[in-house]
Amino acid sequence: MHIAAEGENTFGVDVRQNFQKIINTIRSLSPDLVVLSGDICFDVGEEPVYHWVRSHLDFLKIPYTAIGGNHDDPVMLAKAFHIDHQLQGKELYYKRQLNGQTVLFLETSYGVVSENQLTWLKNELAHLDSDTVIFMHHPPVICGVPFMDNNHALRNMDKVQEVLFNFPHHLTIFCGHYHVEKTICLHNLTVHITPSTYFQIDWHLEGFKIDHYRIGCREINLRKDGAVESTVIYQEGNLIASGS
Repeated sequence: MHIAAEGENTFGVDVRQNFQKIINTIRSLSPDLVVLSGDICFDVGEEPVYHWVRSHLDFLKIPYTAIGGNHDDPVMLAKAFHIDHQLQGKELYYKRQLNGQTVLFLETSYGVVSENQLTWLKNELAHLDSDTVIFMHHPPVICGVPFMDNNHALRNMDKVQEVLFNFPHHLTIFCGHYHVEKTICLHNLTVHITPSTYFQIDWHLEGFKIDHYRIGCREINLRKDGAVESTVIYQEGNLIASGS
C-alpha cells in the first residue's frame, strides 16, 4: 500500500486515494476478513499512518488483520491495530481459524524469517494434517522478477523452504512485496503475489522500471471442500495532477 504521511512526496501517485478506492471495492465485496499483507507505510513505520489506515477500516465494520512488510515497524503496527497480544518479542506472527481452517500469518519485516519463528512454524505445521494457507509479505521462492529477486528477496529463503517443503500437504501462500501479479508453483507450494496499490513493476527487466499504475486487491475464497479460490481485482490508479 505504501501509505505516506499527509503531503509527503510519493512520486506522482496518490497513494491515499488509491487506498480509498480499494476500500470501496472491499465494501462492495463484504468479505469475512480483510488482510493487509505488509508495506502499509510508505518508507518506514509511522504511527499516524497506521491510525489513518485503521480509521478507514473501522468505518467498513468488516473484520481485518495485518502483518508487516519491510517498510513497517511490526511493534508499532501491532499496537495501532490492537493485535499486540500476537507479538512474539518484536515480531508479529500468529495463527487464526478461518472457515474451519488454520491459517498462518508470518513476519518478514526484517527481511528474514527468524530462527524463533521458524521453530514456531515447524511446530504449527507438524500439528496440521491437511492443506494450509499462509500469509507473508516476502515470497518464499524465486519468482522470476529479476529486479526483486536479485535485490529484495527473502534473505534466508533456503531455511524457510526446508521447513515448507517438508510439510506433507499442499501450502497456498499469499504474498505482496514484489509489485506484480504472479503465481509460482514449486513442489508443494502455490505462491500467489498480489499487486500493489501503489504501482506495478516490469517483471521482465533486470533494472527497475514501472510497468503500470493500475492497482489491485485479491479476493480469496476458502471453500468448505478445502479448495482455495483466488482472483485479483484491478482498478485504475490515481495520479497527482501536475502542479498540485
